[in-house]
Amino acid sequence: MTVSSSPRTWFITGVSSGFGRALAQEALAAGHRVVGTLRNEAARAEFDALQPGRSFGRLLDVTQGAEVARVVAEVEASVGPIDVLVNNAGYGHEGTVEESSLDELRQQFEVNVFGAVAVAKAVLPFMRARRRGHILNITSMGGIVTFPGLGYYHGSKFALEGISETLGKEVASFGIHVTAVEPGGFRTDWAGRSMVRAPQTIADYAPVMGPVRERRLARSGKQDGDPVKAARAMIQITEAVNPPAHLLLGPDAVKVVREKLGALQEEIKAWEALSVSTDFTPATV
Repeated sequence: MTVSSSPRTWFITGVSSGFGRALAQEALAAGHRVVGTLRNEAARAEFDALQPGRSFGRLLDVTQGAEVARVVAEVEASVGPIDVLVNNAGYGHEGTVEESSLDELRQQFEVNVFGAVAVAKAVLPFMRARRRGHILNITSMGGIVTFPGLGYYHGSKFALEGISETLGKEVASFGIHVTAVEPGGFRTDWAGRSMVRAPQTIADYAPVMGPVRERRLARSGKQDGDPVKAARAMIQITEAVNPPAHLLLGPDAVKVVREKLGALQEEIKAWEALSVSTDFTPATV
């Protein structure tokens, strides 16, 4: 069941390419207003020109908390009430945990976690006052399952998954929905231009990481997923009366997450006796 699809105002972070650009274009095509954040003036002007009067570019670095709050307040005042927030800005980090620096871990979380939370916190007071709104946090199937060489990325997406699910429970009574969107492999720049790769410095990891890195690079731009279809799916859930707390995108995401859940059930069963043996034993008189 869907709600009215009357024009709404979307605020999407990171609209220069990938999911952000596809979603912005599809939302505009559906008649909505879109505020998109970008990192340079040329890109901002180009976004403004997509649909004059309905596409609004804003310069924003999501890691700058004070600037996030200022831009959101300015958009609310000048463009209109933000109905849908999409936290899309982010990037991938590839490298084993041992070979990747702590500074790289901090930066991964600054963008993928702290940036998304900062934007949500800036938008929430307005949505709460209106008693309506929808927040989509773009996580990943990598927020549920893991693959070698993506530990920092997985950590950031697991964190955003937990925050999204908790936030959804906190704001449900205000008429605000929160959905963690979990894409599988799509034809975006994630594994190419948007991926930071730590140098391989420890020979022991070469047999593991060498082939993994080569396969990931070879698949970049050739993944099965279509970002336009993903964008349409995201628009569809914002029109649902009861949107999901989690939305997997892509048959690969469905497959690997289902396999993980099955393996987790088996592991729980195998170790259940030990798991439930840890309560206090009442003292005997």
